[in-house]
Amino acid sequence: MFEQIIGNEHIKEFFVHALEQQKVPHACILSGEDGLGKRLFAEEFSKALQCEGSGAKPCGKCRSCLQMAGHNHPDVIYVGHEKPASIGVDDIRRGLNQDILIRPYQSAHKVYIVDEAEKMTIQAQNALLKTLEEPPGYGVILLLSENAESFLPTILSRAVVLNLKPVLDSQLRGALAGLGLQEDKLETIVRFAGGNIGKARKMAESESFSVMMSRILQLLRNVRKMDLEQLLETIRSLEEYKLQVKDCIDFMERWYRDVLLFKATNDMNLLVFKDEFRYIRQEAQICSFPGIETILEGMETAKRRLDANVNYELTMELMLLTIQEN
Repeated sequence: MFEQIIGNEHIKEFFVHALEQQKVPHACILSGEDGLGKRLFAEEFSKALQCEGSGAKPCGKCRSCLQMAGHNHPDVIYVGHEKPASIGVDDIRRGLNQDILIRPYQSAHKVYIVDEAEKMTIQAQNALLKTLEEPPGYGVILLLSENAESFLPTILSRAVVLNLKPVLDSQLRGALAGLGLQEDKLETIVRFAGGNIGKARKMAESESFSVMMSRILQLLRNVRKMDLEQLLETIRSLEEYKLQVKDCIDFMERWYRDVLLFKATNDMNLLVFKDEFRYIRQEAQICSFPGIETILEGMETAKRRLDANVNYELTMELMLLTIQEN
């Protein structure tokens, strides 16, 4: 089980022990940034839990395993939501609370996977709480979230919180080894991905990653010299690439974390972007510690606004102004 998942051994051990001891929790929160493997863990655990084969689970051959492979298992339900920016109370009531009252169709358990669970409104969380307080014995709820702190304390107290962590750079290189990447591109991806395998694979598969990186670096080097329209034009040009704009912001954020690190330590060897030392040192001399923190907070705010479908150009304009003014 979990052989194809790299890293996060503590989560593998938890799920294996739960299955072996037949002490499956009614609710788990898998928490970590996008790309760390939350959904992969949830699906692999569900596959093993529902497996009908004998011996090691999941067997990969039984009816249940084949249904899981085709994402059409009747007792593994993906709870969706109508609005992209939020999961409302009706989504939880219809997709989970009412459905969980119906016994499993063919398995001993009925599993509910709620992706982007941090988007649940307070009302939706309170609705879910009613089920968590008295769950049926066969019910298993897996909440996938980028931030466990977004949940009400009453939800957290009734679920097992499993925090996913980035993998080691050596593990990341191993995961990308079979993709035939040139050494310099491989190392750039490893440095930028920060132990996030999903993000690293997406970059490796993007033919435009190197061009995107060059344009963002050019923007960061000249952010204080360019006027706002020039900056916005550069940001607009990034939309043509396959990587999401949030990945571009992540890239900028990591560059500014290097600025903060160098300002605090004056040690270039600690930098992710060592090749950018000249520009990072220059920015560290200009910015104060509170200024850098404000810039980083502005980037996080921009990502939240994009998740909430706030106007793209307005969001990016505010972020760029925050950089220029600090």
